[in-house]
Amino acid sequence: MFPDSNYERVYTGSLITIQFLQTILQDNGINSITRDDMKSGMMAGFGGGIPDHIQLFVEKEDVTKAMTLINQNK
Repeated sequence: MFPDSNYERVYTGSLITIQFLQTILQDNGINSITRDDMKSGMMAGFGGGIPDHIQLFVEKEDVTKAMTLINQNK
């Protein structure tokens, strides 16, 4: 995301998969955020990004636990 960010990308995929994984993470006490460049570009009035290429981020301290849960559930 940004060099000094406290978040790290753990998955990239479709909206439905991201929403499913966010539910799994939330149920296990891990907060997450998403980044959708396609939607952001459309809202700003110009194209950009790749459809179904949504990025899922968690805090760096939760990466190991999040990756375990993601790998078990995708």
